[in-house]
Amino acid sequence: MSHRKRGAPPSPPVPTPLRAAAFPPVGALVAEQRLIVARLIACGVPARDREDLLQIVLVAAWRAVQSGRYRPDPRADPRRALHAWLQGITWRQAGHHLGRAHVRREVPVDDPCALVDEASVDPDGRLLARAALRALAELPARRRDLLLLAAAGPRTVTVHARAHGLAPATAARRLQLARKALARRIARRLW
Repeated sequence: MSHRKRGAPPSPPVPTPLRAAAFPPVGALVAEQRLIVARLIACGVPARDREDLLQIVLVAAWRAVQSGRYRPDPRADPRRALHAWLQGITWRQAGHHLGRAHVRREVPVDDPCALVDEASVDPDGRLLARAALRALAELPARRRDLLLLAAAGPRTVTVHARAHGLAPATAARRLQLARKALARRIARRLW
């Protein structure tokens, strides 16, 4: 081992014999199907999707080879380099597949209608209802009470007006103003 003097440029690395980069034929890619399927299983891809994803991986690998994106290290064993490269492609494709919404939310059952009861509620409707209830709670008490009385049952505005000693037109106008105030508050909460 020779020591170099301080400030001297480093000695060039010892060259290692390099193999020519061999691009695998399509048959070499197809021959590695078992490796690809094993990686798909390890990534958690459901059995029903493995055949399709195997084809996607093979097509993506072949396109990468044709476009010159397969550049293995010439010092590495060609088959090990191909295995590592295919596992990387498989891992990425499995991640893309498992990240799709229809795959994440898919529940295979015999009778999908049996899972839905007749009283199911739309989640967006629940959010809107919660926003409306919060906006109703923020209204002044006199408007909130008027809205609750109007929504409580089949009583007409005139019955409510007589019960409170008001003219029917006044009660109707107050109810209309309370509804507009509630609509403005709900709109503010949603936007």
